[in-house]
Amino acid sequence: MNVTQDLSILTLITEASVLVQIVLAILIIVSLMSWTYIFRKMFEVRTARTQTERFEEKFWSGGDLGELYSLAGQQRDRIGALGRIFEAGMREFMKARQQKVDHSAQLDGARRAMRAAYQREMDALEAHLSFLASVGSVSPYVGLFGTVWGIMNAFRGLANVQQATLANVAPGIAEALVATAIGLFAAIPAVVAYNRYVHETDRLAIRFESFIEEFSNILLRQAR
Repeated sequence: MNVTQDLSILTLITEASVLVQIVLAILIIVSLMSWTYIFRKMFEVRTARTQTERFEEKFWSGGDLGELYSLAGQQRDRIGALGRIFEAGMREFMKARQQKVDHSAQLDGARRAMRAAYQREMDALEAHLSFLASVGSVSPYVGLFGTVWGIMNAFRGLANVQQATLANVAPGIAEALVATAIGLFAAIPAVVAYNRYVHETDRLAIRFESFIEEFSNILLRQAR
């Protein structure tokens, strides 16, 4: 077997020590899970942004709020997060008006309902972001652990060799460095995706909170 074959990635992985192979397997599984969440979150954030823009366009078009409330109740899955926040606040406001409570109680109930709906929607949007953050911060250290262990084994193997040469050391060092490479391969996309999606969800959160304040002012005028 020539040097190129000995130092191929597949050969290094298959001939690595058991512990290094376990580390590599963990990193590969984590990386696959991370990419799954990255793509899933990409579609979720894009859909949430599109649905929010569509609902804002309908809301500020000057249409009847009762019709919009009825539409939001019928299409809760397609109306988007902002539509569900609106629907929660409008439902509570209409209940309070039917019970003929005072104006401040009507507005407070609607605001609490919208804030509760807001928290539920943000929890859904932020799901799995903590996993990406953990992968981005922990994977390099897991890979480094595999590297350190592999280098230790490489130097322990030199104890039985009378004359140490590069040919003796290179396979063990290369095997160990594969763990670091895979750790970085798992961490870098996770960190980039985490930062991107946190930024996107923060922007959506600002839009949701602004809508809650603006809609509360509309409800206040209607209550009076």
